[in-house]
Amino acid sequence: MNKSDLIDKMANDAKITKTQASAALNAFIEGTSQALKKGEKVILVGFGTYSVNRRASRMGRNPQTGQEIKIAAKNVVKFKAGSDLSKKVN
Repeated sequence: MNKSDLIDKMANDAKITKTQASAALNAFIEGTSQALKKGEKVILVGFGTYSVNRRASRMGRNPQTGQEIKIAAKNVVKFKAGSDLSKKVN
């Protein structure tokens, strides 16, 4: 399912227009992004938790040349599924 498919599904299930569903989804994505950028967790009870983890710098290898390269430290987004979501997919 891509973003367009999700917007269609949201519009049909909530009986709203695709424009409204698109605005709602974009607002969710923007709000989640801003919270994560500030280092906050986004907890959706039953669905899951989004958080930011720091990945330390490390040495890696260029697969084409075999040369060692330094991979810079960075923040990565982590998602942990909630119990209700886990039950629905199993």
